[in-house]
Formats: sequence, structure tokens, C-alpha cells
Amino acid sequence: MTTLHPKIEEVTERIEKRSAETRATYLELIRGRKPDGFARQKLADGNLAHASAGCAVMDKTQLLGANWPNIGVITAYNDMLSAHAPYEHYPEIIRDAARKVNATAQVAGGVPAMCDGVTQGQQGMELSLFSRDVIALASAVSLSHDMFDGALHLGICDKIVPGLMIAALRFGWLPHIFVPGGPMPSGLPNPEKQRIRQEYALGNVGRDALLKAEAESYHSPGTCTFYGTANSNQMLMEVMGMHIPGAAFENPGTPLREALTRAAVERVVELTVKRDYTPMGEMIDARSWVNALVGLMATGGSTNHALHIPAMAAASGYQIELEDFEEVSAITPLLCRIYPNGPADVNHFQAAGGMSFVMKELLEAGLLNGEARGVMGTISDHAREPWLDDGKLAFRDAPGESGEMDIVRPASDPFQKEGGLRMLSGPLGRGVIKVSSVKEDRRIIEAPARVFDDQEALKEAFKAGELDKDFIAVVRFQGPAANGMPELHALSPALGALQDKGFKVALVTDGRMSGASGKIPAAIHVSPEAARGGPLARVQDGDMIRLDAESGELDIYCDPSVFEAREPAQYRPNIQGQGLGRELFGAFRNNASRPDAGGSLFEFFLPLPGTSHG
Repeated sequence: MTTLHPKIEEVTERIEKRSAETRATYLELIRGRKPDGFARQKLADGNLAHASAGCAVMDKTQLLGANWPNIGVITAYNDMLSAHAPYEHYPEIIRDAARKVNATAQVAGGVPAMCDGVTQGQQGMELSLFSRDVIALASAVSLSHDMFDGALHLGICDKIVPGLMIAALRFGWLPHIFVPGGPMPSGLPNPEKQRIRQEYALGNVGRDALLKAEAESYHSPGTCTFYGTANSNQMLMEVMGMHIPGAAFENPGTPLREALTRAAVERVVELTVKRDYTPMGEMIDARSWVNALVGLMATGGSTNHALHIPAMAAASGYQIELEDFEEVSAITPLLCRIYPNGPADVNHFQAAGGMSFVMKELLEAGLLNGEARGVMGTISDHAREPWLDDGKLAFRDAPGESGEMDIVRPASDPFQKEGGLRMLSGPLGRGVIKVSSVKEDRRIIEAPARVFDDQEALKEAFKAGELDKDFIAVVRFQGPAANGMPELHALSPALGALQDKGFKVALVTDGRMSGASGKIPAAIHVSPEAARGGPLARVQDGDMIRLDAESGELDIYCDPSVFEAREPAQYRPNIQGQGLGRELFGAFRNNASRPDAGGSLFEFFLPLPGTSHG
């Protein structure tokens, strides 16, 4: 058995110690709900009649008789999201699979699922981050019928999996399994798509060429194939043991995909009360969250998880801090080059070895804790590859070697010795930078600031030809309290075009960048945010800023007393905060936590009434 890396042990122990009281409170909560029989047995006859009225006769008999476990399905299906369109017929598959193992299944409820690809650079993006908390709330409403002995979660994309995870953990006395849909087949190569976007930004090609390229990239049902937040979500569910092993990146509509879905049903039934009862809230512990950090760093995953992991972990009573990310990143090698970190997409990654190979390598290097638990046993048990043996689902050992060294490498010969994300700090606050896709000669930028209060102002300055020079764009008032912390991926074509012209360009913002962003050095999630008086509110045009991703510095060359004496710019909400439902989210903006705490509405660390820890 491989010895765990001492730094991994140290970070895990520190999280456990830091979270001792809040974790104890959480465990007290879920253990107080431990079932002693099927959940619906405690419902009154009228309650149960309502809950079974719409079922098929064969299911109604079992529900009323309370002889079989009942599985709740939370679905994020809609047919606007390519990633979620395959879920349309999953309920039929799930109900059939449940009956075959003496169980019933019901769609407990649906949750919203917005597409960041549709809302990039649009007003609707201001609701994106908060949709995570809405999804958690909607899931809780669905599960609050208290009819269920386990749950399956159908969700993939950016905020959907984190929202579902938060809710699942608050119903942690139940077993839960996540059921993905898989990536669409490969379309137009990602580097070519990026090239055409930049050519359009420069005015060298028209909208018809741009639309053709985009349609050839996003062309069929399934998850987008670049390694953004959606596919980073699937990676996390794999390394945390929340999937049937190898479920993340199998394409939709294949026999293996259906077999994996049916296996998820069979397994969640096995984990219910009266069988091999495994409550998710006890299964997921500090080891699981550190494994999530390791997976994120080793694969060069989305910066959005610097927000989502603390928010999800908080739902299980654990306090994850940016220092934990930093220390794990420092000892975790980068094993993958998946777009935007390289030309390959997730289908190429899957063919080259996929998650089973990566997990095997991390386990053997002592970086992934194999004793952490998942739905199929230990995480060591999860480092396997699914296949169909005479039509039946089976598992085999992970590949012994990479199928393509330009895409995925062994831990002994990584792309770089440290992980894909690094933390930044200094007089301008604390933030995150994704270095896995930034060339080494672009990781240190020292240039004068050009300050913008919104992304549209930067786009207009670019179109006017005002930005053909070295500069660091400071785009402020983009945090949760200001406008919901939208992604600023729509700035990438303009900034990328300037960088390709030879200018030294970087971005500093209290907003987010898409998980698909990468080649521009970007200090993001800078906290405290400008709208709450953070240092970015005091930056002025011409201030010299140093962004050093190698040393982790985010500095401004200004006398501290002079800088502090400046009157901070004030965020002035205006009519732009109205419309498209944005006015409904005022309470979210007013109560959101700091970005480094997850930007969440929820305050899980407040004492719970009636507990000995409160």
C-alpha cells in the first residue's frame, strides 16, 4: 500500500482540526435523522396516498405497502442545454432498473439549469453563480417530501453539480449517487474555434464565419468537450467517489452509458436502510475534500471550483480555505493537457486513459487518499475502467500507460511539477490564477493599470483602438455583492488578440473567468471585492501593478499611505441591475459571502438551534 504524501496528511488533519466543531454539529444533525425503516412508513395515510397517486399501478402497490426502498430522482433536465438534453428519458430507465432490484423510483423534482455558454457576456450571466444556491434550495424542496430512502442526481454543468451536492449533503442521512450524461462527440477543434473568435474580435472575419465555427463546436447532445467547469465537475465526482467508476466521460446514447446509469440505480438501492446502509454525509469526509483539491490541481481544472469546493464542503461541516488549495497545488503535479490547457478535448483524454489512469497515478504517488470512501467502496476501488463484457457492465484495471503523452502523463513525468491553480495575495487582496494554460513567459506581468467598472467598457476601449499597449486591465465591481459575480469570458477574444500582437496583457478582477479561459494571465475572485470597499476600488489608471504567478504576488507600486488615503470608487447600482429577473436576486447580492468563502447565501457555520454545539 502506498504511503500518503505527508503534506496531504497535514492538510487533511488541519481541515479536520479547523472544522472539528462545525463537523460535529453537522454529524449530529444527520445522525438525528437516521432512519429505522423506509422513510414513507412514518407518513400518514393521506400523505402517502398523495405521494403515490400518479404512479404506475405496479409502483403504487409497493409504495403503499412500504415493502421496497423508494429512490428520489432530482433532475436538471432541459432540452436547451446540450449537456442535459440526454436526461429526457432517464426517468424511464431509472424506474425500470429500480423495479428489477425490488425498488421504486420517483422524480422528486426538477431544478433549474442555466447554460453559461448561452449567457456569456450577457445580462443573464449575473444570475449564474446564484443559480447554484437556487438549485440547492429547489433540491431541498423536492427531497422535503421525506418519501425517499436514497437519491439520484441528474446534473452536469457549471453550477448544477455544486448546487446538487450542497443539497445532497444537507440530506446526508440518505445515500446519494450522481448520474452524468457524458460529453458530446468531438467537433471543430478547440484551438481553431479560439482562432476564429479572435479573428472576429479583430474584425478580420464576419459573423457568418463565427457562427459557423461555434455551431461546428457545439453540435449535438452532450456536455461541451473542453475542460471547463462542467467537465471539472465530473472529474470531482469521480475522485470523490460519487459516480459509478468511469461514468464521467462516456458519450451519451451508447450501451455502456445506459449500463452505467442502470448500475447507479442498483447501487443506490444497495446503500439504503435495511441493506448496506451508507449515508452520504458520513461517507464524505475531510479526505474526500482533499482528494477533490488534488484532482483539481492534477487535471488543471476550472477556477470556479475555488468558489464551489468551499461552498460544498461547508454543507458537510468542513471549512476549506484558499491556503488549503495553495498547499495542495504546491505538491501536486499537472498530469493533463485538455483544452484550454492544450489542444485535446475530453474525448481525447478519455481515449488516452481518462480518469481511471489519472486516479491510478495519483494513488500510486501517494497524493490521492485511497482510503477515502465512495459509493463503490474505497477510492482505490474506484480507480477502474468500465466496459461491457458480453453486454454486461464490468470493471477492469486502469491502463498501465498513457495512450498519448501529449494529453495525459504519469505522475513521474508530469507536464509541470505543480498544480494548475495558484493563489495570489498582496495589497490588492487575495485571488486565484489558473497557470496550467498560461505560457511561462506570460506568468509575470508588470504594467500600468487601465481601470474599468464593467466589461462593456473594456470591449468599447478595445474597439476604439485604445488598448494597443502593455497594460493590466482592472475590471472591478464584478463580485457577488455587486452584480452576482458574472464570468468575464467574453473578454478573452479581445485580450487574447492583444497578447498575440506582442503586448503584455493581464486581467485583475473581483469577478470570475470561465473554466474555458486560460491563455491570458488573470487574477480573479479578488477579495474583498470592490463593492464592499476592497482595494480594487482605490486603483487608478496608470498605477503600476505586478502580477507574479510564480511567487504568488499581486502588488501595486503605490505608497501604502497614499493608496489608503484615496477615496474609494463607489459602486452605483443602476437600471442595468433590473430586468431578466435580476431584481429578484437583491437579497442574494446583499447576503453573499466573500468569494474566498464560496460567494454563497448559506451560513452553515452558524450554531444550529437545539444542538449541543450551538
